Amino acid sequence: MSIKLTILKSGETIISEMQELVSDKNQASPHAYLLTNPHRVKMEQKSFLTEEENDKKYPIDVSLTPWIILSSDKKYILPVDCVMTIAEPIEGVKKLFLDKCEAFGIKEELNG
Repeated sequence: MSIKLTILKSGETIISEMQELVSDKNQASPHAYLLTNPHRVKMEQKSFLTEEENDKKYPIDVSLTPWIILSSDKKYILPVDCVMTIAEPIEGVKKLFLDKCEAFGIKEELNG
């Protein structure tokens, strides 16, 4: 399973399980990406900090919401020309995504 952060040209940050789509084995780069259970990543500065959080470098709250909230689809094809960059999420954000998927019974789909 490859969990990635995708920064879109629209400025949105998406976290999802990602696969590259190629037409054949000889194709050097993907023509699209398959995103499974994509969620929009929203970051906000914390409004208050506990004593233990006060020592951390990044006092932010991260929340995840389904990318296309009114759709029942779990998989989306994203053309490469929509993507600005792809990055590895930090462990805390990856765990948040996996915990949310597990809580909503989606983990089996990601592992399948």
